[in-house]
Amino acid sequence: MRRASRNRTVVGCTLLVIALGAGGTGCSSGEDRLSSEPYDAADRISFSGPSEGKKADPDLPLEVVAEDSDGRITDVTAVDAAGRHVAGELAADGSRWHSTSPLAADAAYTVRVSTEDEDGARGREVLTFTTGRLATKSGDAKSLGVTFGPGTGTYGVGQPLTAELSAPVRDPAQRAVVERGLKVSSTPAVDGAWHWVDDKSLHFRPKEYWPENATVRMRSNLEGVRIGDRLRGGKAEPLTLRTGDRVIAVVDVAAHRLTVHKSGEEIRTIAVTAGKPGFETRNGVKVVLAKERLVRMLSTSIGIAEGSSESYDMSVHFATRVTWSGEYVHAAPWSVGSQGYDNVSHGCVGMSTDDAEWFFDTFDQGDLVEVANSGGTTMEPFGNGFGDWNLTWAQWRAGSALAGDTAAAPAPEEQARLRPRAA
Repeated sequence: MRRASRNRTVVGCTLLVIALGAGGTGCSSGEDRLSSEPYDAADRISFSGPSEGKKADPDLPLEVVAEDSDGRITDVTAVDAAGRHVAGELAADGSRWHSTSPLAADAAYTVRVSTEDEDGARGREVLTFTTGRLATKSGDAKSLGVTFGPGTGTYGVGQPLTAELSAPVRDPAQRAVVERGLKVSSTPAVDGAWHWVDDKSLHFRPKEYWPENATVRMRSNLEGVRIGDRLRGGKAEPLTLRTGDRVIAVVDVAAHRLTVHKSGEEIRTIAVTAGKPGFETRNGVKVVLAKERLVRMLSTSIGIAEGSSESYDMSVHFATRVTWSGEYVHAAPWSVGSQGYDNVSHGCVGMSTDDAEWFFDTFDQGDLVEVANSGGTTMEPFGNGFGDWNLTWAQWRAGSALAGDTAAAPAPEEQARLRPRAA
């Protein structure tokens, strides 16, 4: 490790340590101290780290220590050349700062440290170092790949984001490392969180539906980061997508009516039929998965025996899919007489061909279908489409490896700059 301002040979150590001396010079007044330039703290700092020409071990934590009780640390920021911040905690008395997130391998870091002496004079030092490759206990480390979904494009405001991992991660501490490295930002900003669906899959959703016409970006900061003894973060392609208008269909099964809202305004009411007794339509929030202009529907696909009184085999037009098991909103010209009056389907929401064509043209992937007043079960959160919104925010947060963090936790760059309380 070396200072940005000068070269200096140093010695390796168990921790990458930056120790700050506390001496300082007095100023004539508090106002002068605040307005003056920070003094060069280079002569007040001693530190040990990799010797000249060597690289730091990324498995070892970063620590900053004030050597004398008369001085204190007021600010620490550690960031690598890719813009990835190292999160850390600063003691209340300013005596010590240490990293709480792992360093990346093969990365160049800049550490900016601000201090304050007993007279209130401000000091500053900038240090730089690079990290080497990760060491493993046995064999070569595996690389954890991340694939973000659903893909580039424009989606409805109900579309959850996905992250598929190339290897399972089961340990809670390792999951926390992974989750901290998966970054989601949006314009406008939202309050959102990741939820572990299983050992290799995560979903991200906001507390409420996405804003209309938002830009959403996903990226991974895990490349080179140690996740486990034989697992490190690999490369991942970032993903940017947009949301469209807020388009929501509300299906009142008991009233046999579907109402479409766009950007907060009711734009159409449609007479429908839904699942009859024994084949009830699922309640809850469903996200449009796909659209199929013509689809063949077979009763055997939902467990109805061929040739039985309930069996069917038909071609269906303007089918908007909301579950992978075969629930659609679609044209049902054979049941027009029941639409608006009775529920006669095997679980789908049926309507006239004209209404189904309009619905097909109006709704896109990620738009929402909310079903109420059915005798059916509630749409499952995972495994049959996107039922993510059927979990409360508290339930969703409970699926995060960072559930102990507050929903409004500071960003990594702010975590790296936490200040101690004033004495």
